[in-house]
Amino acid sequence: MDLLEAMRLRKSIRGYKPDPVPKEVLREILEIATWSPSGLNAQPWEVTVVAGELLEDIKRGNIEMLASGALPYLEVPMQPLVDVYRQRQVDLAIQIFELMGIAREDKEKRAEWLQRGFRFFDAPTAIIISADKAIDELRAQFDIGTFSQTLCLAALHYGLGTCIGVQGVMYPEVVRRFTGIPESKRITISIAIGYPDWDFPANKLQSTREPVEAIATWHGFD
Repeated sequence: MDLLEAMRLRKSIRGYKPDPVPKEVLREILEIATWSPSGLNAQPWEVTVVAGELLEDIKRGNIEMLASGALPYLEVPMQPLVDVYRQRQVDLAIQIFELMGIAREDKEKRAEWLQRGFRFFDAPTAIIISADKAIDELRAQFDIGTFSQTLCLAALHYGLGTCIGVQGVMYPEVVRRFTGIPESKRITISIAIGYPDWDFPANKLQSTREPVEAIATWHGFD
């Protein structure tokens, strides 16, 4: 797939086929992602790839924690979105719920949708990215962002879909229990990866983007 085409076609996939992703394919994708840019060539990303019964254990552990009322949290805190940024989030949720047939007042279906995020959207594989706590959060976050983008673009070449998200790692104690990621590492983000189920309604979503005129200012041009 052409790189520019991949950049335009990439989108979050929230429904997957159960087919496992071959380890060698995942390894090739990760090898490509390692060429992502990083400040001072620090390469702070550390990757844990989880599939099979171990991933199912993490999914169950997350749902058990959620059902118990335990508050989810992130090891890299995020501030709530405000203003136009919050509105974009709301608009996206409205689009998804319309596609999924989830009414605003339907608490049961909304709860079911919430759980999907904590189950990595039922993908057959999850890639969990962490960084050593010795590296400051800002540097690590920026570099992990470039790594994640490269990984998701590379996945398209193999017919795979991805969804970058935080819900799967919002109970880091569950992730650590089953993966052994040490406390010296800051669990940052997860990427669900698998073969897209194109019949899944939410996968028909094409989120909007702001035009260049709304985000760019130009100086020194005729």
